[in-house]
Amino acid sequence: MFRTFAISAALLALGSTCAFAQYKPREEKEISAADAANRIPAQLVGVGIEEHLGRAIDLDLTFNDENGQVVKLRDFFNKGRPVLLDLVYYNCPQLCTLILNRQVEIMRQMPQTPGKDYEVVSISIDPRETPEIARQKKASYLASYGKPAPGWHFLTDRDDNAKRLAELIGYHYRWDPRIQQYAHLAGIMILTPEGKMARYLYGINYRALDLRFGLAEAAESRSTSTIDKVLLFCYHYDPVESKYVLFANNFMKAGGVLTILVLGWFLFRMFRAEHRRKERFA
Repeated sequence: MFRTFAISAALLALGSTCAFAQYKPREEKEISAADAANRIPAQLVGVGIEEHLGRAIDLDLTFNDENGQVVKLRDFFNKGRPVLLDLVYYNCPQLCTLILNRQVEIMRQMPQTPGKDYEVVSISIDPRETPEIARQKKASYLASYGKPAPGWHFLTDRDDNAKRLAELIGYHYRWDPRIQQYAHLAGIMILTPEGKMARYLYGINYRALDLRFGLAEAAESRSTSTIDKVLLFCYHYDPVESKYVLFANNFMKAGGVLTILVLGWFLFRMFRAEHRRKERFA
């Protein structure tokens, strides 16, 4: 019996080693600057998202909230909670609506609550939009969310500070006079409680897992649940995939440790049984 278990444990350890050896990070394809420029339509030149991880934003930038009150960004930071930031405009006929729709859908899937576990700050990049528009948009999305969310704030521009904030976080957009709309990419940003850039999530197909892990990392484990801490050990953010993926290195380490513990427990039981057998026949 002991021999059979030892062989099985060895095979399990070998299998873990082989699986780790076969894991290879995906190689990112390089595209020349000339090729990239040729692929971009003229109206999208200069539009994009440039990551500035670790950069601190200016918390003294002022905006108007949905009630017309002047607020500073610092009013939503330094509360011990990470902050989810949207740069959109409320009268956007297409992409911004998709961004916010997806966001509220993901937020409904998460156990965390805005105002308790994290803050959400949605800011209009269109200086023509008023607090009344922001108030209507907030009412619409809170109704869609379906439960209280005191930590979700809808702001409008003031003194062109939306543009200043966008440049700080690397969110580049431009006004297209041909179609009378803003050209921009789909993305949301996650910041630490102190106002430093922590994670960028792109598109409208990110998962609840991605947002949850991004918020947990930004919280620097101060308000992170035990479950999230364990999961973050096995997952890491892959910038190529733009999502959190299983981290084979940590996963295999955990498998190896588990194998050693199980084998040690079995050997202890075997030696203890052998010792008792000798005492009985002594």
